[in-house]
Order: sequence, then structure tokens, then C-alpha cells
Amino acid sequence: MKTNPAATVSLHVVLVFLAGVSLMPLLWLVCATVKRGDDLFAYALLPWDHLDRLTLNNFRELFARESFGRWLLNSLFLASTHTVVVVMLSSLGGFALAKYRFRGKKPLMLMMLGTMLLPSQVLLPSSYELMNQFGWINSYLAVLVPGAVSVFGLFLFRQTIATTVPDDLLAAGRVDGCSEFRLWWDVVLPVVRPMTGAFTLMSFLAAWNSFLWPQIVLQDEGKYTLPIALANMVGLPEYQAEYGVLMAGTLVSIAPVVLLFAILQKEFIAGLSSGAVKG
Repeated sequence: MKTNPAATVSLHVVLVFLAGVSLMPLLWLVCATVKRGDDLFAYALLPWDHLDRLTLNNFRELFARESFGRWLLNSLFLASTHTVVVVMLSSLGGFALAKYRFRGKKPLMLMMLGTMLLPSQVLLPSSYELMNQFGWINSYLAVLVPGAVSVFGLFLFRQTIATTVPDDLLAAGRVDGCSEFRLWWDVVLPVVRPMTGAFTLMSFLAAWNSFLWPQIVLQDEGKYTLPIALANMVGLPEYQAEYGVLMAGTLVSIAPVVLLFAILQKEFIAGLSSGAVKG
């Protein structure tokens, strides 16, 4: 099939333009972090005629005046722990739902699907009361344990494993003496690696941006995550005129997600497209 060079060039020009428009807010954010307060709104991007006015004081003030480093570590710990736990449990549960037969399997799956119809906000009062009875208020357990199981992740792995892992491969592993746990680790996970990478990125992003539930159960300022800390900083009088410091905090908060996407981008794209083609 012949392609029209003019149409191809026009398409690339349009795509580059749309990409530039999409990236403009991020570019403005990066430029705002290295500008002084009086230059923030005086120049659209950078003061090209006064590049000597660029500074890193916004980052210095960010880490010097507040416990921003601790909040960053809190978010990294919670998001990383949540991601590891939810990916492991989702892949194990998906493996069981896809390849095992047991009594009550269909009613259990229907009940799990039914929980996805309930908005998370509806469960906030009961969840808070349960965490209070366990004595987990102001504890990271209140953040990690309720989110350890993802029904979406269970069914995502269940569908992927059911369509990509043949039963003969599992039977061959059992003949060779593999335990069920080793089958999951050495056979199933390598086959569904693209979906694992995609779900890892989605889980980390959801945990990293989580705001409502951590704000409710975490009451000690030293245990705050970045979304809570940044929201509180916006309301502080000393930051209402120092937008550069807030922009620096915003840039630091999105850096881990961008880095993880750069690492897992191949698996993410392959995982999302794995179900687009039958067979």
C-alpha cells in the first residue's frame, strides 16, 4: 500500500503540534521552579534576556523550611509497599481464579464484581470505624491493609493468565516437580510480564496520588504523604506568594512516576495492547 508523503508529513506536523500543546503545562512547571518570584509571571517561560537570574533557591527553601524530604520518603515507602503487595496478591488470586476449579467459584467472582459497583466514598465511615477498632488510626497499616487487595487487579490477571498461559505448560511444570507457588513464580509471571509491568505502573500511580483516605487516617504531620503535604502547603500564608516553592514541590512529586514510566514503558504499552488482538 502506497503512502502519500505529503499526508505523512502533515500528520507528523499535527502530532508534533498536539504533543507540544500537551507538554506546555509541564514545560511551564519546569521553568517556574528555576525563576524568582518577581519573574514568575513576568515571563511566559524563561527570562531569555536575563538568564543569570535563574536560581535553585526554590528547591533549597523547599527542603530547608519544611519536612519535605520526610514526606517524600513516606510517599515512596507507602507507594512501593502497596505496589509490591497488591501486584503479588492480584497475580496469585488471578492465577487461582484462572486455573483452579473449586466449589463456589462463580458466586465468589460475582460477589467480587459486585464490590466494584460501590463507590469507595460510601465505605469511608465503616472503614474508618474498622481501622479505629483495630487501633490503626494514624498508622501506615490503615493505608496499606485496606488497599492490599484489588478486585480490578484480580480480574485483570485472571483474564490474562486464562488466555496466555496454556494448561499444558502448567502440567509440564507439575510433572517436573514444581510446587504451585513455584509455578506461579517461574512459569506464570514470566509469561504475563507485560501485564505485570502495566499493572505495576497503574498501582504505583494510584498509591502515589492517593489523597482522601490517607488524609483521613494519618493525623501526625510527620507521617503525611506528598499529596497531603502539598495540599496543606497551598493553604499556608507563607506560601501564598511563593509559587516557585510550590512548583518545585509539584515537580519533585511527579518525578518518581515519570522515572517509573520510563523504566516500564515497554511493558506498559505491551500490557495494554496484549488484549487488543485475539489469540
